[in-house]
Formats: sequence, C-alpha cells, structure tokens
Amino acid sequence: MRNQESFAPLTDQDLDALLGAEVTTGELEREDRAALRRVAGLSTELTDVTEVEYRQLRLERVVLVGVWTEGTATDAENSLTELAALAETAGSEVLEGLIQRRSRPDPATYIGRGKVDDLAAEVLASGADTVICDGELSPSQLRNLEQRTKVKVVDRTALILDIFAQHAKSKEGKAQVELAQLEYLLPRLRGWGESLSRQAGGSGRGGGAGGGVGTRGPGETKLETDRRRIRHRIAKLRREIKSMRVVRQTKRARRGRNAVPAVAIAGYTNAGKSSILNRLTGAGVLVEDALFATLDPTTRRTDTSDGRIYTLSDTVGFVRHLPHQIVEAFRSTLEEVAEADLVVHVVDGAHPDPEEQVRAVHEVLAEVGADKLPELLVVNKTDVADEETLLRLKREWPDAVFVSAHAGRGIDELRATIEQRLPRPAVELRAVLPYARGDLVARVHRRGEVLGTTHLAEGTLLHVRVDEALAAELTPYLANEE
Repeated sequence: MRNQESFAPLTDQDLDALLGAEVTTGELEREDRAALRRVAGLSTELTDVTEVEYRQLRLERVVLVGVWTEGTATDAENSLTELAALAETAGSEVLEGLIQRRSRPDPATYIGRGKVDDLAAEVLASGADTVICDGELSPSQLRNLEQRTKVKVVDRTALILDIFAQHAKSKEGKAQVELAQLEYLLPRLRGWGESLSRQAGGSGRGGGAGGGVGTRGPGETKLETDRRRIRHRIAKLRREIKSMRVVRQTKRARRGRNAVPAVAIAGYTNAGKSSILNRLTGAGVLVEDALFATLDPTTRRTDTSDGRIYTLSDTVGFVRHLPHQIVEAFRSTLEEVAEADLVVHVVDGAHPDPEEQVRAVHEVLAEVGADKLPELLVVNKTDVADEETLLRLKREWPDAVFVSAHAGRGIDELRATIEQRLPRPAVELRAVLPYARGDLVARVHRRGEVLGTTHLAEGTLLHVRVDEALAAELTPYLANEE
C-alpha cells in the first residue's frame, strides 16, 4: 500500500465539478489548489512476475502529472487518461496519475512548488524512473522538476514526438519526425556535468587541471557545438522535405489533370481511419489498436458504382494539443487533406468525449487551410459505443454516417454517401474533335471526365462530362445523336 498522507482527498469543490457544477478558476479554494488528486484506473503496473522476469520485462515506469486549469474534473481526467494511452503506446508502464487544481501552471515547476516534494515522494514510493507532464514545459520547468524529483521528466510534446519516431517508416516520415524532434530539442539543449564544460581557447594557458595537451580548441563549449550541428541538420532536413513536397505536389497535379477527385480520411488518432480505408478499398493498411499507428499517408484508387475513379488517402491522426512542431514538420503530408475535394472526418463513437475530438481535429484542419472543405462526419465503432451516446450524436450530427469498420456495418451507406458528395462536371455531351485539335482533346482530359473514346475517320468521338466553360468551346463539334 503506497503512502497517501501527502496527497489531500477530494474536496467538496472537486465533487461539485464531478457532478457537473460550474466552477471558475477565481472561486478555487486554497485546499483545492494545494491538492494533488489521484486519477483512478490508470495503473498498468506488471503483477505476479518473478524478480528475474521483472527485470526482463521492465519498461520505463512513469508517474503522470497534470494541471487542471479549466473545465470540469471529467475533462481533466479524460486528458490524463489520454496521456496514459500515449505513454503506453510509447512502451511505458503507468504507475500513477496525479492532478493538481490551479488557475495556471507554475512558471517555475509546472505544479505548485510545494507539491513538487509530494511528487518526489510519490516517485520514490512507487519506484518510478520518469515523470510525464500533461503539457509542454519550458526548459527551466524541465530542469527544475528533474533537479527536485531526481528522475527524468518528459512533457506531452516530447512523448508524442517519441511515438512518432517509433512509427515513422517512410523516408519522408522519418525526416519529418527528426525535424520536429530537433526543433523541439534545440531550445531545451542543456549540458550535464563536465563533458560540456568550456574548452580553453588559444594556447590553453591558465594552469589548473583544465589546461594542457588535448584541451586547446576553438574556445567553444560542447553545448554550442551541439547547437550548431543541430541547426545545420535542421536546414538539411528542411531542404530534403521541400524536395519531397515537390514530388507529392507533382503526383497531386497529375491526379488533377486526370480529373480524379480526391477524398482524404482525417480524424483523431485511433478513431479507425485505416480500418475504414481498408473496408472501402481493400488497401491492406496496418490496423493497430494504438495511437499514431499510421504516420505515412496511404493513397488508393477506387471507383464508384457508375465507373468514376477517385482516390482515398489515409492521413496521420490528430490529438488535442498536437505539438506545433509536428504540424509544421508534417505540413506537406497534411496538404493531402487541404487539397482534397472531400474530407471524411472519422470520429470514435466509443470515446468518452467525441465532441472534443471533433474540436481538436477542426483546430488542426484550420492550421493547414482545410477547414473550409466539404466534410462528411463518420462516427465509427458503433458496435462498442454506448447506445445513449450514439442517440445524442445522431441528434447533434444528423448528417453523419454511423458505421462499424470492425463489423462492416454501415460501410455500403458510407460508400454511397461519398459517391454522392464527389464533385462531378456539370455538362455531359458527345463531340467529334478533328485530329488537328489535339490541344482541345488534351484539355478535355485535363479538366473533364472522359466516359468514352472512339476514333473515327473525321476525328475523335469523346463522350465526356465537362464544366460549362469547356462545354461552350466544344459546342461547334457536338456529335449528331442517332
């Protein structure tokens, strides 16, 4: 049994918040602000193993810490539960989850300075080797917490970057993740011990143990050298990603020239986007019950019931407070969404707060300029979702399609709805274009939808759907209907 004396029990204000009472940060009581409150049900500690097995199986053992600044206690606990899922995806073992109620995080230590000692005691009692904070910490906050708790401290941003690094497979994905990690690391780079002490510049004179042969150098600290190397690496990665972006834009332009509509599947991480892509196209994309299982976008061609071709692209999942380094590094990948004709927004119907998922995804879509695109909401996992929740979501989103990718339920309706939402040229006609007008034939292929082609003695007979402007150009060549 762990010592819990240093952690205050639930206060009346906490209970009010749990029951839905509205509490503003200005009304917080002193004992409420001072409390570090446990979040139940987060521990994934290994049990019933021998000492030898324990050493073999041991992963990083972590304590989670969050600061609850706004919303209800349920919102704060959902956020910490998501942090626990992120930690487990990264390969950690969650021992404890703690929340402190404050009007804002402490600028020096994230949680209240007095509570850091309580956290250190909990780390010691549980045998944790890492503390993960549910927010992005400044370099000074990281340093102060590590000095006080005597263990490694990781923030939410670093944890997400670590998961991305584990899951990136393609050359572009790996480059994007490395760029995001280096941009995060650069302002937080700090030295440990004597290995980063300043070298003696020039002759190296000055006596003492620090001088002598082998210590004379450019007068640059190891820290400065590392920063310079990181900046050079960042510049190189940006050039590589820029060249990869050109390749991606070329592919998109080719699809545009062929008038192939593009559909992007977007949504919260682990909402079931890859499962839906597999159901719609048979793509065979990795499906895993883990956060950020898909980082490298997959694009597959499929066709409608009337023979029109379109593409479906699976994209990286989003999460609340997605680090801006990730959004910037993955901007070229996320442009797949911004360039789409339709966004299929997948929502996890079994999640405790689906509406918050939708808000988080809309924030990221707005950052990449995809918030004005046509959107089709798809509520997934209806086979395991609560019936009351599904009824509420149906009232809130009457145009949404409710499916279960796992059970195959609702997929046919989803496919039909996507087909209805696809853009299609307005005018359908047949025209015989003289062989001398190859330029016009090329324009029809580029801007219209070619349904049929026949080569006649007098020219090429095209059966097409085109926009009104192009239809006007084709009017002199309209074929006689027999």
